[in-house]
Amino acid sequence: MTYLRIDHPADSGTPESYRLNRAAPADDVVAAISDEGGRASSIEVDLADPAGPAILFDAAERRLGQVDILVNNASAWLADTFKPATADRLGRALQPVSAASFDRQFAVDARAGALLIAEFARRHVMRAASWGRIVGLTSGGPFGFPEEVSYGAAKAALENYTMSASSELAGFGVTANIVYPPVTDTGWITEEVRRSVEASDELVGVARPEEVAEVIAWLASDGARLVTGNVIRLR
Repeated sequence: MTYLRIDHPADSGTPESYRLNRAAPADDVVAAISDEGGRASSIEVDLADPAGPAILFDAAERRLGQVDILVNNASAWLADTFKPATADRLGRALQPVSAASFDRQFAVDARAGALLIAEFARRHVMRAASWGRIVGLTSGGPFGFPEEVSYGAAKAALENYTMSASSELAGFGVTANIVYPPVTDTGWITEEVRRSVEASDELVGVARPEEVAEVIAWLASDGARLVTGNVIRLR
């Protein structure tokens, strides 16, 4: 697992516990996996650094062995907009689209995903492997993501990279898919968010992280060997 401790300013639209979690290391996650009998390792890397993917793969191979499964779940999320507004519909701080907001989002949500796929593919082919899985996570969609416009655009780029990988790497035994989760309670959900979901005609409810993880785990299994090149939208 890769993580990056981020010291966000306080935001009245986001629970303080979520802000504190994003400033914490991954020790609790590693311990939880170990307690269940698994093996886990974490490393802090800023994926905005183009050198990050090679560092991550080197660490994973050194600690756990060859990498057969890549899950692109990292994000440099921020809320930006073309509107003259300082808060989004959920009360979270909102900033205008700028070179800085573009660079931050695309460096992690688009470029890092592409470089991680490239590093995965290079090492996979070099060792003549015949089984691999790539899973990315997305949000937004072809009609944009209002008030999270750079985030949505960067995720759209990750979708496109993943679809290309599904075609180009199929001959090497690699599947590549995208999971589009519903609103998922990873700690940022407020009562305002829940009310917004309940009032929506498109959203069914707030998902638990483990519900999304089950789909990702299935895509990484032998049972999903014929599933590739898909954007799988969860409700």
